Amino acid sequence: MFLTLLVCGLVVVLVAAGLFAFGLRRRLIQRSGGTFDCSLRWNAPPRGDTSGKGWIYGVARYNGDRVAWFRVFSYSLRPRRLLERSEIEVTDRRLPEGEEELALLSDAVVLGCLHRGTRLELAMSEDALTGFLAWLEAAPPGQRVNVA
Repeated sequence: MFLTLLVCGLVVVLVAAGLFAFGLRRRLIQRSGGTFDCSLRWNAPPRGDTSGKGWIYGVARYNGDRVAWFRVFSYSLRPRRLLERSEIEVTDRRLPEGEEELALLSDAVVLGCLHRGTRLELAMSEDALTGFLAWLEAAPPGQRVNVA
């Protein structure tokens, strides 16, 4: 009986510690400001695939001439992807279709991009999209900006 209570108590403590670590990590990422919720689909299939596969929920943070993208369900403090402003080419913009509507946040807009030849899609709120496009267009003089 005592052993069972001890094991259950340890499981509860470990689950609480894991949830606390997720919250602390997100707080540390957001501490410097300039963050927004952003789902990512790397190596996105050609337009027309609305299966919803490949989307990963995350948080993006502006960092100078880069956007650092972090997975939400990770303990790492390092970004999973770094997108450089000069290498991002916006190809299209659309609303989620089919099963994508279930895989993304309810108010998401999907932005198709190329980054160093890799097709990717970013899904974010309309407000975050406005800020992202403004950030892209605000490149320093001499940098190429490709916004469709």
